[in-house]
Parts: sequence; structure tokens; C-alpha cells
Amino acid sequence: MPQQSAASLDSIAKAIAPQLTQLNQRIMLSLQSSNEMMNGIIAEYLRQKGKQIRPITVILCAQLFSAQTSHHVISTAAAVEMLHNASLIHDDVVDESKMRRNEPTVNGIWDNHIAVLVGDFFTSTSLQLANETGDIRIIGSLASLGRQLAMGELDQIYNARYHLLSIDAYMRTIERKTASLFIACAEMGAFAAGCQTDDPRLAALREFARLLGLCFQITDDIFDYSTEADTIGKPTGNDLREGKVTLPLLSVLLDPTVEGRDRMRALVTRDSLTPDQIRELIDFAIANNGITRARQTIQTLAQTAAQTLTAAFPDSPARTNLLALLTHILARHK
Repeated sequence: MPQQSAASLDSIAKAIAPQLTQLNQRIMLSLQSSNEMMNGIIAEYLRQKGKQIRPITVILCAQLFSAQTSHHVISTAAAVEMLHNASLIHDDVVDESKMRRNEPTVNGIWDNHIAVLVGDFFTSTSLQLANETGDIRIIGSLASLGRQLAMGELDQIYNARYHLLSIDAYMRTIERKTASLFIACAEMGAFAAGCQTDDPRLAALREFARLLGLCFQITDDIFDYSTEADTIGKPTGNDLREGKVTLPLLSVLLDPTVEGRDRMRALVTRDSLTPDQIRELIDFAIANNGITRARQTIQTLAQTAAQTLTAAFPDSPARTNLLALLTHILARHK
């Protein structure tokens, strides 16, 4: 397990502040258009941009291979951020979500038609940015990522629609819908910094990123069982409302020693749940240590991630910051 670090995401961002300034300037420049409506939407997006964990990952992984942050690294980080945000915009349309991070979504302010077009605009911008690097490996990684994200969402819909209760299916889904993005960040950052395809360190970096992404998503899934919806910016029980059974509840439902699980398994196979039933499922997961089980899984994954990174790369500011990012993900509350 990574040692607890005083380094917060803010301190990581401070360490690479010049690169993040270049990143945001590059994003702003790439999103300019001749359409006033689009420019208004872009201005709102830039105002409420998230923590930028994915482009930060790109930059830090690039720094493992080169002390200099090139223009290609910045374009790559911007490309990842654009595709990530395109996927969020499209997800909000699919999920009919009107709020994200306590802010109105694009479809919440405008409508689904405009949101889909904005997501398409972001996707095209992402491809343009990747193309600027002239590295076919980066372009290929981004294209593969788009497929993985789409398949992850389809897996999730399938699992919910057919009530597939399986740890393996759950892990496969979150690997595609979340971990694939972190893997792409890692390898694209390495490629942009000049890493060769046959570099043996690349496989270790991909594995670290995969585990980092799994930790991120399981932590996010735990939030659905929180009583602090206002703090996390996500309504409690939202996943269950959409038929998604994630690890905190899944681990309990699959434990034959847990009393009352048969009734709860029958409950989650219903096509829709009432607020009282959702509350009952949340209480059942909490009472039977579902959150504790999920956090234990995260700790195991995080320990392996830290060992993988430190075995492959010598001590450096980039490695320290990547380990601090892992610690941040374990400790985050939203």
C-alpha cells in the first residue's frame, strides 16, 4: 500500500503548474469556433472543469521518461481530456442526468440534441489534438480508448438490464469504462515523451494505471452508499435507481453466509425500485460490511499498484507524484 502522503491533488498540480497552464491554454485554443452558441457552452465548460486527473496522469507518466514536457505531451494530455469530457457529456444524455458535480449538465441547460453535438465536437477535437503529435501510436491508443469506453457503458447497461450479479462481470465492466482511460493516459504520455514500444517499463506502467483506474471507480461506487450526497455531488442510490449493482452491495449479495441475501437478490432483479427499496438495499449493504469489503479490495489493488510502479521506475518527482495521486484517489471524498 502506498505510504500516506501529505501531498494533495493541489500540491501535485502545483508541482506541474506550468504544464497545466499550457494544457488549459491548449484546450481553450482547440475549442474555438465560429458558433456563438458553442462558444457559450465552451465558456461554461471551462468555468466548471473538473480536477483534470486524467491529463495530470498523462503529464506525470511522460515525466517518468523525460524531464522535458514537450508540445506533444501537452497536446496528448488535452486530447485525453477532450475525449473524457465527450464521454461524460454523452453519458449524461444516456442517463438523463441533469446535474454533475453539483453543476447543471449540458443537456440539463440545453437539451439532448445539443449535448450530443457538443460531445461529438469534443470527440473530433480530441482526434485533431492526437493527430498533431504525428505519432500513430498515440492516435491508435486514443481510437482504442473510444471503443473501450463505449463497450464499458454497454457492459454496464447489459449487466443492469439482465441483472447479472458477478464479480468478474463487474470488474470487466469497470476496467473498460474507467481503467481503460487511465491505461491510455499512461501509455500515451509515455509515447509522447519518446518511450519506445518495446520498452519493458511500459507494461509495468500500464498495469499501475489499470489498478489506479480500478481503485478510482470502486471508490466512486462507494459514494452511492454515502449519506453525504451534497458533499460528493452525486445523489445517494443513483446507481441502484439505474439498476447498477456495484461492489459494496454485490460483494454482500454473493456471500452465502449473509442472512437475508436471497430476499435482497430478488429485490435487485426488479425492473424498478422505489425509494424505500433503494434505502433498504443501501442499509443492507452497509449493515453487512459492504463498504468495508469494497475498501479492502481497493487497498489490495493499491498496494499492488504501488509495488508495480516502484519496482519498474527509480525514485523521481514524477514517481512520487504518481504515488501521491494514488493516495489521493484512496482518500478522496468526491
